[in-house]
Amino acid sequence: MNVGVCYAEAERQTWLRLEVPDDSTVKQAIELSGVLGQYPHIDLTKQKVGIFGKLAKLDAPVKEGDRVEIYRAITADPAQVQRRRIDVDDDDD
Repeated sequence: MNVGVCYAEAERQTWLRLEVPDDSTVKQAIELSGVLGQYPHIDLTKQKVGIFGKLAKLDAPVKEGDRVEIYRAITADPAQVQRRRIDVDDDDD
């Protein structure tokens, strides 16, 4: 069956389409994709994963056409980012 595996960083994004066995799990799809070789700092014991934007466990089965996603840790406090946007917008006046 065909699935996609994606991972994104600020400067580089990867979306790989691949054929996996019918009984594959999220973890198996990630391993078969080769994305761990491209991004050796990915740690599946710490990073969350999902399918189409919904969190999933590594042992969750994948289905035909699924997009498996590996999520990065948030590096900025969303409240701080919002405050910076407001400050920048106020400076434009």
